[in-house]
Amino acid sequence: MNPAIEALEPSVIRALNARKGPSSIDLGLGEPTLRPDLALFERATARVAAEGCRYSPAPGFQDLRAAIAAHYAYPGMDRAENVCVTTGSQEAVYVALRCVLDPARDELLIVAPTFTIYGKIAEVEGIPFRTVEIDPRGEDPFDPEAILAAIGPKTRLIAICSPCNPTGTVMSRKSARRLAEGLLARGGEPIVVLHDEIYRELVYTDDVAEIARVYPHTIAINSLSKSNALTGLRIGWAIAPTAIIAQMVKLHGLATSCPNTFSQYVASEVFAANALASQRPWYAAQRTTALVALDEIGLDYIVPEGAFYACVRVGGTDTRSFAFELIEKRDVVAIPGDLFSPLLAGWLRASFVAPPPELREGFARIADFASERTGVLTAR
Repeated sequence: MNPAIEALEPSVIRALNARKGPSSIDLGLGEPTLRPDLALFERATARVAAEGCRYSPAPGFQDLRAAIAAHYAYPGMDRAENVCVTTGSQEAVYVALRCVLDPARDELLIVAPTFTIYGKIAEVEGIPFRTVEIDPRGEDPFDPEAILAAIGPKTRLIAICSPCNPTGTVMSRKSARRLAEGLLARGGEPIVVLHDEIYRELVYTDDVAEIARVYPHTIAINSLSKSNALTGLRIGWAIAPTAIIAQMVKLHGLATSCPNTFSQYVASEVFAANALASQRPWYAAQRTTALVALDEIGLDYIVPEGAFYACVRVGGTDTRSFAFELIEKRDVVAIPGDLFSPLLAGWLRASFVAPPPELREGFARIADFASERTGVLTAR
């Protein structure tokens, strides 16, 4: 057996969700609860009837790749040739890291708190990595000066998730410009930025950076999973400079041959209908409901500017134990924050996609259990 795989910790998020029952209030898994627009599937089915459901080209159908490139229109990456369609965004992340980074000479820098996938891929692939931990409630949760200062002589790629899972914080345009200026001023072999934009369509502020607009050495990763409640469709993509995407297509072809044909047909319909942000108003309403409930209950939280999570403070330091006891004793699923960063020890990630009555009840049970277990005042 591969010792790197054997040493990999199983998913705590999945383990927590495996314990929930029919009565549980689920604030855990990052899964939309909306139903998809069936008209998209009906039109895709009609295309199957007309064209069949055969293999697509390895990087995806030309019409879908062109639609993705045109929709985002990132400078220098606005053609179909700059897009590789993948089996969800996580394949895109894996392929990007594996293609850009040489384990023998390069290092990955991860901006945290953040989703755990980047470090786990690096760990399995033997890629050296470090994190730069930035206080999500500080002056700038994506402080470009902190990121630039953390760069080492072997840093070859920086992974940034904005809007952020788990905190919902976003990188501002000013911060992205400063980061780009600092990276471009370094000279020599360019450092690549992997911008995981999977929550790009679910934002609640006008000041949101798209790093690829200001920094040419960017790989932008996204999918339809969160924006359109299509997690099971398993369609994602990478948008990157021509030289990078050409190498990514090679590994992508080895990993998965080609993306799912029917899923690509559905995705083409989403882009044709310009429907990527169609569900944002619903999420904005859910966010308002969640924040009102948190204020009324008295839980301290990080204000989410994107995604669909609220990080709430429960006190203590053994947050994993807290989360497992929460499901056993209060029948609520929420995710320990220290999975994402040691800065979030004593915090839980709670999604706000559940029905409003469940959100309120779930937050009330968390507050009650926090008061009982940690004895820490959680009010803001």
